[in-house]
Amino acid sequence: MATAPALRPDPTRLFEDTSAGAAFLAQPVSSFAAAYGSSLASQGKEIVGRNDWQVQYQQDTPVAPRFDVNAPDLYIPVMAFITYILVAGLALGTQNRFSPDLLGLQASSALAWLIVEVLAILLSLYLVTVNTDLSTIDLVAFSGYKYVGMIVGLLAGLLFGKTGYYLLLSWCCVTIFVFMIRTLRLKILSEAAAEGVLVRGAKNQLRMYLTMAVAGLQPLIMYWLTFHLIY
Repeated sequence: MATAPALRPDPTRLFEDTSAGAAFLAQPVSSFAAAYGSSLASQGKEIVGRNDWQVQYQQDTPVAPRFDVNAPDLYIPVMAFITYILVAGLALGTQNRFSPDLLGLQASSALAWLIVEVLAILLSLYLVTVNTDLSTIDLVAFSGYKYVGMIVGLLAGLLFGKTGYYLLLSWCCVTIFVFMIRTLRLKILSEAAAEGVLVRGAKNQLRMYLTMAVAGLQPLIMYWLTFHLIY
């Protein structure tokens, strides 16, 4: 009685089955990887949006400062300027050098430096032909934030002498420098970013130099208006 020949597996079918199984297993893995990557991307966008150093807009108009912590306002600069004059008077009084004329000279000097600084920035923006939404009030606000650091430096000098003054003022100078860089680069370089201009472009380099110059000017004025008040 003849026996039926044993069925031998077809090698081609084996490879086909293996590839089909691999594709079946790879499909959920790739789907999981895509979903996980999308989740990470959305979380990253949420973190960036929450910590972004940028003013919010509503219908091409900046949001009011009371609704946006990054929006410049004049409350802190004005209060800091007045407090700086008062602390300067206190420093002069502790050194037996106080007089109304000297205090008035201190206030007028600080105000004059502020006006000159804002006018110089406006002129620089005009010469570099930067199209920005920075207004004169915004520049006054940004330039007035340095008075907070000047107050801290003066108080440290009154309490701890010259060592405390230089340490605290140096720290405040670094913070205001970083603040101005991170703030103004979004304003001054925004046009270049929108136009897709390369960073190595001549016009964009001028914008970067202008941003660095404005930020570097803040520590110089902070020191110039306070060093003579500490002995």
